[in-house]
Amino acid sequence: MDNILSAEQESLLKRTRDTLGDLRDALAEAGAPQSDRAALADSIKQLDELFLLVIVGEFNAGKSSFINALLGQQLLAEGVTPTTAHIYLLKYGEQIAQTPGEKGVWVQTAPVDFLSRISIVDTPGTNAIVREHEALTNEFVPRSDLVLFLTSADRPFTESERSFLERIRDWGKKIVLVINKIDIVDTEEDKAKIVGFVRQSAATLLGDDDPTIFAVSARKAQMAKSGEPKYWDGSGFEEVEMYVHQILDDDGRFRLKLLNPLGVGMKLTRQQLQTIEADLGGLSEDSQLLEDIESQMKFYQDDMDRNFKARLGEIENLLYEMEKRGIDFLDETMRLARIPDLMRSEQIKESFETKVVGTIGQDIESRVGELIDWMVEQDLRQWTAVAEHLSKRRKETSNRVVGQSGPKEGTLAYDRQRLVDSLTKSTRQVVESYDRSKESAQLAAAARQGVVQTGIAGVGMGIGVAVAAAASVAWIDVTGIVAGGAALLLGLFILPRQRRKAKEELSAKLSDLRQRLVDSLTYQFDREMRRGNQRIEDTVAPFGRFVRSQQERIEEQQETFGELEAHLIGLQRHLAVEE
Repeated sequence: MDNILSAEQESLLKRTRDTLGDLRDALAEAGAPQSDRAALADSIKQLDELFLLVIVGEFNAGKSSFINALLGQQLLAEGVTPTTAHIYLLKYGEQIAQTPGEKGVWVQTAPVDFLSRISIVDTPGTNAIVREHEALTNEFVPRSDLVLFLTSADRPFTESERSFLERIRDWGKKIVLVINKIDIVDTEEDKAKIVGFVRQSAATLLGDDDPTIFAVSARKAQMAKSGEPKYWDGSGFEEVEMYVHQILDDDGRFRLKLLNPLGVGMKLTRQQLQTIEADLGGLSEDSQLLEDIESQMKFYQDDMDRNFKARLGEIENLLYEMEKRGIDFLDETMRLARIPDLMRSEQIKESFETKVVGTIGQDIESRVGELIDWMVEQDLRQWTAVAEHLSKRRKETSNRVVGQSGPKEGTLAYDRQRLVDSLTKSTRQVVESYDRSKESAQLAAAARQGVVQTGIAGVGMGIGVAVAAAASVAWIDVTGIVAGGAALLLGLFILPRQRRKAKEELSAKLSDLRQRLVDSLTYQFDREMRRGNQRIEDTVAPFGRFVRSQQERIEEQQETFGELEAHLIGLQRHLAVEE
């Protein structure tokens, strides 16, 4: 970028820097891998450096000999074995020298005019014996402005070359293919077949209908530049040099210099968008889990309400039946023929308790006990259902972890896994430690206390005993038969009226008793349902907050990276139009 830029180029450069700077900040905020952020930082840094031409390919494809031929000097060692053990950065210098640089890169200087405008990188072969050579090559490729991919005519476009070329393609690089050692092919027909094979393979792999391909002989080019010009025409090197000088003129270098970091930025942006899409998919399943639990809680509440009303109806029916027995008792007892019996209050009272009250206490106690046991059992089942839902989600998230070491700390997958594990553990502990007897006793005590508070009975009495006692008192309180027994002798008119009044007051007293008992049990049921549901909601709530907050955060990231992708596409298209 040391040449003088036009106003439009200055504007493009500024927009590129600004967009890539925003992308750098967005990647950092999103917690993208350090290697990706470093690759982007290196590509941004390259904007201020000389144009970088990177030569890649398998060992023995003739990369070093190609560079020597291009520069017209024997700067790099050549051979049939992996001679390039390091990455060599060739730069302009007054003296020919080699010095060690950073990250295993050696700097080779030479007084070659071509290197004053363009730096060249010679890389170890992608299939070199020393495997770390390939790692160095992969690390260096993202920094390139133009990639010359060399393949050999004796084994063109091997499987390892395809694999490596795919990785280069993903960085959005400008790639030129060079078939070296074409001089070993005897006929033009065979040469055409090789070029056609490479062209078709590259077009499929790169998605380019007309990939740039040159067939050359670096060996003949070197011989021609070393004093044997007769080999020049057969080397095919003139077309390569014309292309390189044409595409790498000032405007060409500018476009490629910007397209390099834009390609890197586009790869990282789309990679991040894919990660975001996967995260949102996972969060969508998390939301579905929460909706399932919420829906299950609603159905659970509805089922509990319906079943409770049915069970409560059974208790009410016991009191309705008692009321009917009481009415029948009054009709039978308050007759003229029974006036002598009415004067014996203790006998009447005992008869009332036997025929009317009967086993009402035990019956109600049994029904209330069944109601309490049912509520406790349903509460445990609800906890078990929630635990199963969370366990299933835990298994799903565990199975989706990529790699053997599990999700990395600080990532969405890690945070989700940790929270789901914690919730699963909490619900399991509740289920495993659930004490039915203790829960039933606590609920029974609360119900008994609620009955006491309605005024049905005193502290310490069971619900059934309290109802039976209240029913007995109702007889003594409402009839007034014992106290007013003498008045019954006044005649036929007084007795029917007294009986009717007694029946009405008995019904009113028992209706009040029944209503107070129903209200008390309903209140205790509602309170217990709220308490049980609240415990589950409080347990699941942290996960719900996590899902909502993460979804909001990631949707914001999706919008940010979507906008950055649009800016990057716009800049790439603008530069492509200028070609």
